[in-house]
Amino acid sequence: MRSYQPDLTPPWKRSAPVPEVPAEPDLVVEEVSTGFCGAVIRCEKTAQGPVVTLEDRFGKHRVFPMEPRGFLLEGEVVTLVRPSAGGPVRPARTASGSVAVPGARARVARAGRIYVEGRHDAELVERVWGDDLRVEGVVVEYLEGIDDLPAIVREFAPGPDARLGVLVDHLVPGSKESRIAAQVDDEHVLVVGHPYIDVWEAVKPSSVGIGAWPVVPRGQDWKTGVCGALGWPENTGAAWRHILSRVGSYKDLEPQLLGRVEELIDFVTLPG
Repeated sequence: MRSYQPDLTPPWKRSAPVPEVPAEPDLVVEEVSTGFCGAVIRCEKTAQGPVVTLEDRFGKHRVFPMEPRGFLLEGEVVTLVRPSAGGPVRPARTASGSVAVPGARARVARAGRIYVEGRHDAELVERVWGDDLRVEGVVVEYLEGIDDLPAIVREFAPGPDARLGVLVDHLVPGSKESRIAAQVDDEHVLVVGHPYIDVWEAVKPSSVGIGAWPVVPRGQDWKTGVCGALGWPENTGAAWRHILSRVGSYKDLEPQLLGRVEELIDFVTLPG
């Protein structure tokens, strides 16, 4: 008698296997059907099957069934499974990847500051490094551009106890931004930057659900061009809110931005 495999699905229609990942506390994932992104709070066994509770950055909790292929981890589809009993307990971490300080209160603001070019830059830094900055007492302010950076630095009057860190967009050799940054010469000021035309590009395309950031012709407004190329409504404010909502932790950002922000925080907070 001929024997048959229990799965009669043709091979070309079968879904490729995906990794199984233990749903350990603090693991940041995204639920595929809703786009809800958050950290694992707990796993529970119910009559309908195992479920996982996620907490987003604003403290909102959502419960999801732990279905196969139900979550994204760093942009890749995974299946969450219950952690093995007695597994190691990982320390809770902030969105930047730093070890969280339970019950920590915001420190009184330092005299030192971090300046960024625009509101979107400030919101992205707050999204990922906000907890760390409050513990360290570092305030982030935005400048609406850096054309007047040398005068802004003079007005700030930096010193040993009031260091100034500046994050610049599109800081590449030969750019207008690099020429302005070169005019700042003060041992208590650190100017660093990333290579992207706009901070939007510092968010990984996979986190936003696109293959790559579009190339916008020179002379065209970059944000408007991106919206048009991606088929988004030409509302850059709404586009940014969508992009920012897809950032759950440092894992959603490009290393070229991560390193520069960490460098600025160290400069402002560490003794000389």
